[in-house]
Amino acid sequence: MDSTEEKPRKEVDLYRDTWVRFLGYANEVGEAFRALVPVSLVWTSYIVATTYVTADAVDKGKKAAVAHGENPGRTARVAVAVVDTFVWQALASVIIPGFTINRVCAASLHLMGRATRWPLPVRKWTTTAIGLSTIPFIITPIDRSVDLLLDSSLRKPTMR
Repeated sequence: MDSTEEKPRKEVDLYRDTWVRFLGYANEVGEAFRALVPVSLVWTSYIVATTYVTADAVDKGKKAAVAHGENPGRTARVAVAVVDTFVWQALASVIIPGFTINRVCAASLHLMGRATRWPLPVRKWTTTAIGLSTIPFIITPIDRSVDLLLDSSLRKPTMR
């Protein structure tokens, strides 16, 4: 390739390649702060994350609709794109990580209550720090596990 040729630009996916992606982690942050904030704020974090998941699914459906134009089977392909994105995001961004952070925080608060004499506010802040620091370590294993789950179920081609 000579220097005058331009490389094709990869389309930026608003929901996967920009800061908007971090909205999908809102519930994990909410769960990490559960010991310190009213539960209504934790539920609000789930609303933010679920809105992100829904918006990404709608976006992928619109892109599938454009990509398939007026081709036969377009509706089915759009539906598959929406359902696949929604289920994947719901599991990988909301349900599994939210549950995981909730349990990590609950266990750490319980264990610190039994193993230390730290005042409750210190234990709660420590629990929050543990929850927040856990987030980067769970993302990739959860994402890969959800890929495997969907590849062996929802995405599996039907037998004909």
